[in-house]
Amino acid sequence: MPVIDSSHCSSTPSIPLFDICVYHAPKEHLAFSAIAIVFVLCLSLKLFAPKKSQQTRRIPVFGYRSAFEPTLSLTSRFVVNARKMVTEGCSKFRDTPFLLRRFDSDVMVLPKKYLNELRLAPASQLNSARALSGSKVYKWTFSSPIVESDIHQRVLGKKLVSEASKYLDLAKTELEYGWSTDIPITDATDRTLEWKEVDISHSVRTLVARMTSKVMLGSIPCRNEEWINMTTDFPVRMFTTRVLLSLFPAWSLPVMSQFIPSRYRLKQHFKTAERIIGPLMKSHIEAVQRRSTGAHVEEEDTLLHSMMDAATGKENEIAEMAARQCLIAFAGVNTTSNTIANVLFDLAAHREWISILLKEIDGTTAELGKMNEQEGAGLKHWLGKLEKLDSFIMESMRINPVMLLTSARYATQPQTMKDGFHIPGGTTVAWPNYFYHHDPSTVAEPDVFDPMRSHRKRHASSEQMTKHTVGRIDVNNLAFGYGKQACPGRMLAAGQIKATVVKFLSEFEFRYPEGKTRPTVCGLNEFSFPDLEAKLLVRLRR
Repeated sequence: MPVIDSSHCSSTPSIPLFDICVYHAPKEHLAFSAIAIVFVLCLSLKLFAPKKSQQTRRIPVFGYRSAFEPTLSLTSRFVVNARKMVTEGCSKFRDTPFLLRRFDSDVMVLPKKYLNELRLAPASQLNSARALSGSKVYKWTFSSPIVESDIHQRVLGKKLVSEASKYLDLAKTELEYGWSTDIPITDATDRTLEWKEVDISHSVRTLVARMTSKVMLGSIPCRNEEWINMTTDFPVRMFTTRVLLSLFPAWSLPVMSQFIPSRYRLKQHFKTAERIIGPLMKSHIEAVQRRSTGAHVEEEDTLLHSMMDAATGKENEIAEMAARQCLIAFAGVNTTSNTIANVLFDLAAHREWISILLKEIDGTTAELGKMNEQEGAGLKHWLGKLEKLDSFIMESMRINPVMLLTSARYATQPQTMKDGFHIPGGTTVAWPNYFYHHDPSTVAEPDVFDPMRSHRKRHASSEQMTKHTVGRIDVNNLAFGYGKQACPGRMLAAGQIKATVVKFLSEFEFRYPEGKTRPTVCGLNEFSFPDLEAKLLVRLRR
């Protein structure tokens, strides 16, 4: 088996942090913003360097090179070298909690032994939305709707898990539509057999945005180019704003948030969402009222309608619901599209597996018909036949997860474990999913890209056949979180990933441009993402 080139898994960004933070920012804001940021940063570093609270003094902090290293140096190293620091910290402390310094807030890395004890804790005690939205900055990134209400978790958790097959079939229709509009070489006027350079990350983001919008909002927004463009641009603005705001102490955010260029664009996106979603909400309200009088009213089955039906009070205000849809798209579109891009880059790097996976796809097609044409066999059932493809995707996610630390929770109140360990209120905790999949003491040859790793585990015994698959959550696979607050859209995401990869494999040949290899994986804090500038050469399969 080929050993992975470590450069493919580097946590050092190939895109400079500054470039990300000013990407498309209004130029007139940049000079003034830079001056303000530098001034407040210098002041806050001098006066408000992070200090351990009295309650966390007994928890070791990992990463200081010496007693004299400034906290600024440590937190800066975590921004660009989190993968190495997470691995080394876990190797050192093993079953002992420890702290990692971040600009936003410190994160307490917990050992696996506490997973089951905390998995059922309600959001009122351990809040995943607040942890993932930035416990310090969420109010200044307009993220309060998903932190202060769990309507999205309750509705999506029920609908997207129990009715996953129905929603995957809806997503499939939009994948077919987007294929001819979002992939440059599938245009009916350009059915070329020649190689064409394709921006994979952009194309995949647009496809996933369409599929997600179809399920969440229905047929109109998913083909509204203004909505799709906003949805694909939103993650860049949100991530940029969060990164910049996290540099400053909480006391300065009411002022400093006014000088972040990307925050203004973010605010514009929320206004766009209100303008597009408002009429959808009003239409549903009218339909509900007409039904109450006995009238028969036809409506699309969308998750927006389900959330509106379950919401109360402020949750059903247009501004709140529109913001919620943006934030759901941020979480779903970003992580799903990054995973697909990584899988395609891995396939291009390990082309010997393409024929093996195509054979499996052809076998399923012979049995059930084409993925986009089958009758009776829903997409979930069709994709479930592709065990080898599922295993390849699992290995790609193991090597390059989109999150190094998962199942994050913000302790809204103190928590005491059965063994007496105490988690202070106001602490962010997380588990090192990346380390669990790269620990040489428990994982055989962790540095080897082994696409059939999960396939072998599934076939080791009959009890394992339903485990080790994309979207499955257990103590050994935290990619989608764990417990009551695990990702509610994990089954939809798993289906979108597999269906999109099947389309690429079935219809295209693809490889790297001459002289190029598997692009470096970028990293900022615990977040990982493929090189946004990476391209593939693509042509129609002969």
